[in-house]
Amino acid sequence: MRVISADGAQLGIHPLPEALNMARARGVDLVEVAATAQPPVCKLIDFGKYRYDLNQKEKESKKHQHANKVKEIQLRPAIAEHDFELKLDHAIEFLCKDMKVKMVLKFRGREMAHKEIGFQQIEKFTRAVAPYGHPDNDAKLAGRAITVMFSPLPRNKRAKNPRGEQGPNAPSDEADAAPAEPVAQNPKPIAAAPDAIQSKPAPSAFQNNPFSKLDMSARADEAPTAE
Repeated sequence: MRVISADGAQLGIHPLPEALNMARARGVDLVEVAATAQPPVCKLIDFGKYRYDLNQKEKESKKHQHANKVKEIQLRPAIAEHDFELKLDHAIEFLCKDMKVKMVLKFRGREMAHKEIGFQQIEKFTRAVAPYGHPDNDAKLAGRAITVMFSPLPRNKRAKNPRGEQGPNAPSDEADAAPAEPVAQNPKPIAAAPDAIQSKPAPSAFQNNPFSKLDMSARADEAPTAE
């Protein structure tokens, strides 16, 4: 069998016992990587690390499978601004999930007389999704529709999803948290009121009472006796 080292160097053709001794001497495993070749090809590598690398490559390939999916977005030349923003949000979400977006703008009836309006909508849409995807080709008019395909930008060059990974309907932490009671900053003890500040008695019904200075205390022995 043909023996290859871990770094890809050719070690020549050796019988199985000799190849096993070479693997034991290096403290690695003898792994058959091409059984149908003549002679079969074996590699001196760590089998556990080899399986780990294969699993990582398989996971990475699954991440890019979304790029094969195509989502279609339909527009109209006289689309309302709110509807345009809604379609744009859907397209950005698809591009952030590594999906392609096929944008189709359809004309109806006499709208074909103003095709420039449709191309203006295409240009506006292209500028809006530029941080997330790029058109594969120029917009083309085919029949009564303008079509253009958008592909997602690489993740290291793509803007972050404005909706985040939790989606638009996910409740935020701030909404779930109960409103906190206001806390006084640097609270100080309330000082007692000084003696100079005393509560005033309620005013009398008579503002200028002539009897206010009159001494009403009379002795019992001075009281007049009845004759």
